Amino acid sequence: MRPTAADLVWVFGRIGLLSFGGPAAQISLMHRELVDRRHWLDEPTFLRALSLCMLLPGPEAMQLATYAGWRVRGVAGGLIAGGLFVLPGALVIAVLVGLYAAYGDLPLVQAAFQGVKATVIIIVLQAVRNLSRKALTEPQLVAIAAVAFLCIFALNLPFPLIIVAAAFWGYTTLAQANQNSTVGAEPILSRPIRTAALWLFLWLAPIVALTVSGQQLLSDLGWFFARLAVVTFGGAYAVLAYMNQTVVGTYGWLTPDQMIDALGLAETTPGPLILVTQFVAMLTGQVAGGAGMAAAAGAVALWATFVPCFLWIFVAAPYLDQIACNPRLSGAMRAITAAVVGVILNLSVWFAFNTVLTETSVLTWGPISLPLPDVQTLDFGALALTCFAGLLIFRLKCGLGTTLATTVVASLLIHLL
Repeated sequence: MRPTAADLVWVFGRIGLLSFGGPAAQISLMHRELVDRRHWLDEPTFLRALSLCMLLPGPEAMQLATYAGWRVRGVAGGLIAGGLFVLPGALVIAVLVGLYAAYGDLPLVQAAFQGVKATVIIIVLQAVRNLSRKALTEPQLVAIAAVAFLCIFALNLPFPLIIVAAAFWGYTTLAQANQNSTVGAEPILSRPIRTAALWLFLWLAPIVALTVSGQQLLSDLGWFFARLAVVTFGGAYAVLAYMNQTVVGTYGWLTPDQMIDALGLAETTPGPLILVTQFVAMLTGQVAGGAGMAAAAGAVALWATFVPCFLWIFVAAPYLDQIACNPRLSGAMRAITAAVVGVILNLSVWFAFNTVLTETSVLTWGPISLPLPDVQTLDFGALALTCFAGLLIFRLKCGLGTTLATTVVASLLIHLL
């Protein structure tokens, strides 16, 4: 029986409220709801849809929800499913930004965030470990990850350039691994050019309007997050690497500590982790112009980040079988995923440097600019908290919520004592 719009609102509203724990947990929750319990999708369709979403830029879990809604109720269903997957977390992020702006400078709050930062280092290291086990399955992929790490760590090359280079290499050299793949069925009848044109207009027209009207900060935020939406292969940690490179390094909108806090708070909310973009934009707006500018900046970030997800799905979904089976696209994706491992490793190192060290030095030699730790500025309390978080996650197998709560309490005790 075809689900009604009310069914979609109920089910995806519930998924949106319960979707804690990152993409793996969110995909598992959708599988249980959509395949096992309600049979809206069968197992092969679900897995092919997941493969398609992994090939696309942006948050794969949100795109999978959008595909599921499109599959059962068309474009309206995709809008309902994708929108409700994001909305609860976006509302929570808006509240957290207000609280952070009001109370984030208090010594006790800063002490609590020291525990959050220590946990974030381990969370990102865990992402590197988990992704590398799946992605680095042959020496060439390990080499791609290593080169990507060196390119961003020592040469500070732009993240999009690294992704494009990896995609080209994979497209031309790694296709043989899937050469025996069969071409899928004929695509569902669609009008891809008209669909793409419509969604490109909806996506970019508001940002163009901001540019024309002279809203400099909002325009800069809109174009930055629009660019980011095109190159965000590999999930939110890869996104954060690009944001850190640009938001902290190029624009100077936020400090390194604020970037780490943003990820820590985004980890505690439902919905896709890429909602960290909303936090970054709102905090930038808050610093620049108060609560009104923060709300406008958050809206711009959400629009620029998530509207293209609907574009990718509504254009590509009718061609699901063909895209999932294309050997060259699969090779490009494998190379991109390997490069993302190196990029995320760089992010973890950057977090560690900015959490457990007060200062770092830079070794410059030609185009190489190598950050080096200054061990004399080591913060032993932060180092102890980071090791404690690693013990909780890697050894005791504690969940994210338990680890965050425990390290925050430990950090507060260190501060009070």
